[in-house]
Amino acid sequence: MSSHQDISQNKPLLWLMAIACGLMAGLNYYCQPLIHSIQQYFAVPESQVALTVTFAQVSYALGLLFLVPVGDIVNKTKFIPLLMFMAAIGLLLCGFAVNLTMLWIGTVIAGLFSVAAQVLIPLAAMAVKPEKTGEVVGFLMSGLLVGLLLSTSLAGLLSNLFNWKVIYLVSSVFTLTLAFLLKSRLPQVSTFKMSYIRIFQSMAHLLKEEKRLIYRACVGGFVFAAMSILFSTIAVLLTSEPFNLPDVLVGTVTIVGVFGALATTKFGKIADQGHTKALTWIGISILALSWLFLFMGERWLISYVVGYGLISLGLTMVHTSNQSIIFRLRPDAKSRINAIYMTAYFTGGACGSALGVYAWHHGGWPMTCLAGLCLVFGSAFFAALDTIYQTRKQKVIIEESL
Repeated sequence: MSSHQDISQNKPLLWLMAIACGLMAGLNYYCQPLIHSIQQYFAVPESQVALTVTFAQVSYALGLLFLVPVGDIVNKTKFIPLLMFMAAIGLLLCGFAVNLTMLWIGTVIAGLFSVAAQVLIPLAAMAVKPEKTGEVVGFLMSGLLVGLLLSTSLAGLLSNLFNWKVIYLVSSVFTLTLAFLLKSRLPQVSTFKMSYIRIFQSMAHLLKEEKRLIYRACVGGFVFAAMSILFSTIAVLLTSEPFNLPDVLVGTVTIVGVFGALATTKFGKIADQGHTKALTWIGISILALSWLFLFMGERWLISYVVGYGLISLGLTMVHTSNQSIIFRLRPDAKSRINAIYMTAYFTGGACGSALGVYAWHHGGWPMTCLAGLCLVFGSAFFAALDTIYQTRKQKVIIEESL
């Protein structure tokens, strides 16, 4: 198990960890509001540049699958700064890119190693008392989601003020600084003696034995896919008629999502009190409603902004519930459980962003919105399976105790 440290009272460290989570998560989304600028800079088709979003998410999913589980068997205090250092190298490559291929290589390297955030979160879950898990993980998730949402605004702003490359160069410096600050401050937690191959065998066992992990991973994958449709289409929709917004304003639209992200700690406390089922279903309902506003957002910008805010809020509620549930399944396998869950989550994201591009080209905005709504129904299906499974399990426990 973990050491006896409890970092829940160490606010400066928690803030550093939350900022690191935000920076690591956000760097995969810089290209979203910049697609038009990058396309003009390299003089290549916009559809090629839009692939950068998908590359970022696919490489992130690979990092989740192959790097995050290592967090259970190595010294996290050395592993996390190393991952951040490698991510900074990827960012530098993007910042000095002379062609689209170099930007893609930098994006893949940065995406692969930006999973440092997903090693930080299980580390925090191991270094707090069980009753504080939801609250502390929620705080780090707030940092992660705020970083994710502000990244597009900052990328758009710096692009308009200077050049689209500036955000990558500034981020690489910040990443190196944070890696250095965290190196001596991260708590020591015990690791497990296990080979790299053995990790994947144990992950296969987890999938066999923990049905709830599968259901919740699918719920997470579907809700993030629904949100990711917006990631790959926001620039295309808002830079064309009737809006014709510049990069900086495309990025600013996403700021509304920060309000949902800031509520993560509050949702974490609610989840700690055992209200995960209610949180999940309210979140899914909000996600379904958001697509109605987004559909009308083709004509009215305010409707798009409201829809974006709602989808962010719904996603936060569902994701917080999911993490509260999965981290309680096996306290000795938090990194591996997080790896399985987040791999499904970001694989969903990559599929969602690719589906967004496909739907846009084959049926415009109405088809894009229909695809988003279908993904929400997919998440509801797996949430229903999870509810049925949990109800049956509790029934068996009650019968056995009688």
